[in-house]
Formats: sequence, structure tokens, C-alpha cells
Amino acid sequence: QLVESGGALVQPGGSLRLSCAASGFNLGYYAIGWFRQAPGKEREGVSCIKGSGSSINYASSAKGRFTISTDNAKNTVYLQMNNLKPEDTAVYYCAAAFIAVCVMGSDVYDYWGQGTQVTVSS
Repeated sequence: QLVESGGALVQPGGSLRLSCAASGFNLGYYAIGWFRQAPGKEREGVSCIKGSGSSINYASSAKGRFTISTDNAKNTVYLQMNNLKPEDTAVYYCAAAFIAVCVMGSDVYDYWGQGTQVTVSS
């Protein structure tokens, strides 16, 4: 089971840290992806990580602003989001896949959380 948290209403330029807590399996053996879906738009990959960081990827929209990381002791993956923009507004989901390296395509991910809402607005 994956449970996201940390979504909120934030002003442009602000920061949020999203959490993806896993139960029932060890995140270290899985690739974890963060995805987002805005109203009327397709789901898109934001970032992914394998284990403690042997493989990390970011969407171009996230590079330089978002940082993904893993806390093995807490079995949790974080997405630190800085300099947030209105176009970052979406429901953010984390997902897990038992694959060797992380990829941004959502089709390979088998386990999904329920999502957390991020709204960037003044």
C-alpha cells in the first residue's frame, strides 16, 4: 500500500514536500515514481527513483526545482518541490514498480496511492 501526503494550497514561489509512505513491502527494491494529473490533462511523470538513488529521473518541468529522495528507515519516498508555479497544480500520485531502473512511463507501475492535491495559487 502507498499513501501520499503533504499536498496543500501554496502561493507561487513556495515550497512543499510530498511524502509517499509504503507498507507491506520494502521500497528499496522498487522503483518509485511521482506522477501528476491536472484537470482536463493527461497524467504525466514528474520524477522517479530506484532504491536510495541508484537511478533517478526528472521531467524537464521538474529539473532544478524538485528533488526526489528515499528514507529507507521510514520506508518513504519524498518529493521536495521548490519555486512552485501555478502550472504545478495537480493531484500528485506515487506509484511503485518492481523494475531495475526507474522510468517515467506510468504503464510499468503496478501499485498506486490515492493521490494528494497540490494547488499553487495566490
